Amino acid sequence: MKKFFFFLLIFLVIFFFLYLWWVSLAKPASSDQVKKRFVIKKGLTTAQISKKLEEENIIRSSFAFKFYVQFRGLSDKIKAGEYNLSPSDNLYEIVHNLIKGPDLIWVTLPEGLRIEEMGIKLAKDLEVQDKKAFYKEFLKASAGKEGYLFPDTYLFSRETLPSNIVSILYDNFKRKISPFEADISKSNLSLKEVVILASIIERETRTEEERPIVAGILLKRLKAGWPLQTDATVQYIVGSRNCKEEPFDCKWWPLLAKSDLGVESKFNTYKIKGLPPSPIANAGISSIKSVIYPKETSYWFYLHDKDGKIYYATSLEEHQQNINLYLK
Repeated sequence: MKKFFFFLLIFLVIFFFLYLWWVSLAKPASSDQVKKRFVIKKGLTTAQISKKLEEENIIRSSFAFKFYVQFRGLSDKIKAGEYNLSPSDNLYEIVHNLIKGPDLIWVTLPEGLRIEEMGIKLAKDLEVQDKKAFYKEFLKASAGKEGYLFPDTYLFSRETLPSNIVSILYDNFKRKISPFEADISKSNLSLKEVVILASIIERETRTEEERPIVAGILLKRLKAGWPLQTDATVQYIVGSRNCKEEPFDCKWWPLLAKSDLGVESKFNTYKIKGLPPSPIANAGISSIKSVIYPKETSYWFYLHDKDGKIYYATSLEEHQQNINLYLK
């Protein structure tokens, strides 16, 4: 019995000191009540977040943070984004503020989205309550700016107005295009023509290596007075028609039927010569550069097989052979 009480006493003493040790680790990092901007990038682990919090003097111990978060099973509830955290908060308050969600949310808008897709993705990623209202506001604010809203990763608050988001995306486009303005002015294309072609190339190509080659092909067709004959422009028409009533969870870039190629539209580059009247999507800098700096080749035709591999041809006969070999 004496041994039992002896070991119990040792256990209680150890527990007491562990408790004091834990309490000291969970205390606020400082008495400074000024909130600090804390950014969690996408892909950061709990260990990386805890280390960053300690390095920025927001918490006392990265070990205590990591242990507490993992013990409580909260790792998956901490989202990427920007937070305002106070070093005067204790460990539990810091964790609580993190799992509430960020003040600013990372939103990635990939290359090749049309304005409607951007509006839908923003509404979903920003967890907007009235997504349809947000979508309509975004379309209204972005009218006439297809192709000029730069695809990138942004930080937005849930309360950011669609009009402000459009301004941020458009300003980013102007910054990205600025270094190339002199070379555009030396070319035979206007900025609008560059943006239209870049939007087509963004949808027509799969890799950075393909883009300048395909740009050279399309520019040759324009110069020769040929129709561009690009599927992406027809997909733009069909997507606009099919998704008008139910834009959410709709296929904006559908697979085409042969009958779609005959649709009457200024965007149908199988029936019109020259460029469509406006861009069909928002291109990244790689596609824009491919139009400004195209690669001259002997090719006039190209196609992708079912696995996405591209094949070029110098004549219609060779192109037809590629169709027979890789698409049938």
